[in-house]
Amino acid sequence: MSAPLPASEVAPRGRRTPRASGDERERAILATAERLLEERPLSEISVEDLARGAGISRPTFYFYFPSKDAVLLTLVDRMVAEGAASREEALAKLAEEPRAGWRMALQASFDAFGSRRGVSLAAAELRATNADARKVWSQVMEGWVSDVTEIIEAERARGVAPAGLPARDLAIALLQMNERAQYATFADEKPSLAEERILDTLVDIWVRAIYGITPEA
Repeated sequence: MSAPLPASEVAPRGRRTPRASGDERERAILATAERLLEERPLSEISVEDLARGAGISRPTFYFYFPSKDAVLLTLVDRMVAEGAASREEALAKLAEEPRAGWRMALQASFDAFGSRRGVSLAAAELRATNADARKVWSQVMEGWVSDVTEIIEAERARGVAPAGLPARDLAIALLQMNERAQYATFADEKPSLAEERILDTLVDIWVRAIYGITPEA
């Protein structure tokens, strides 16, 4: 996610406060959106709110983003990238300890999206009305499906996972399950998995579905 904004400083007497750079303004807009989405839904947040929170004018906002929806999609992109940061470490762990490797991978995604629940919930709701949001999320899911499909096929090739359903079909089902289960937990739907148990539950399902058993490792 975006880096925290630096604390403001009082300009020395006789000098103007330095103008914020483009990157600082963009970070300020994103940070404002993130904060406001923890308080209220996107439909109740205006471009004016985002501009005011970032300390810029409404016209200046449009220099950085074409709409508030675009701000939200940028936040989603950053969460996806954050969740993928530990991918190589998870893959290395997978070869030694399948359960630990899958847990590491699922934990990274859960932490990235769970730590910014307002953004996650708003993004899910935006997909119902915004074609660009649906396209972005479709691309994200396709990337995850491709990765998981490749891993399942590799696990089968090295003889630790049995042949079964087409790997892509299994990957799609598991990822769609994760998305729905996590959304319900984030939104505190009833019924939903308790936060302290959701990862254990999902990891167990993934391991059983891929390996046919629950490996000790």
